[in-house]
Amino acid sequence: MTFITLEEMAEYIRNSLRNTRLEKNLTQEGLAERSGVSLGTLKKFESTGQISLESLLKLCLALNLLDNFANLFDKQEQLKSLDAILSQDKTRKRGRKK
Repeated sequence: MTFITLEEMAEYIRNSLRNTRLEKNLTQEGLAERSGVSLGTLKKFESTGQISLESLLKLCLALNLLDNFANLFDKQEQLKSLDAILSQDKTRKRGRKK
């Protein structure tokens, strides 16, 4: 587990989105128009890191980064001990003949 402040995370996200925008050769105006986020909101985000979740998601959608958010909340299978796996109830794969 890494220890990072909210401000550091906001700065990381802000810089990542700004760099992606520049890599895609988009101006702030172009990204604002493409995403439906106001230019003022985008400028404020790029300078302070403050933005609503809805606006952040719109920007990510416009930059093809929305999958990154989906991956944050995927439930990953945790590795279990061999004993835990063997003690699990087996699920039936077939019905019984009558």
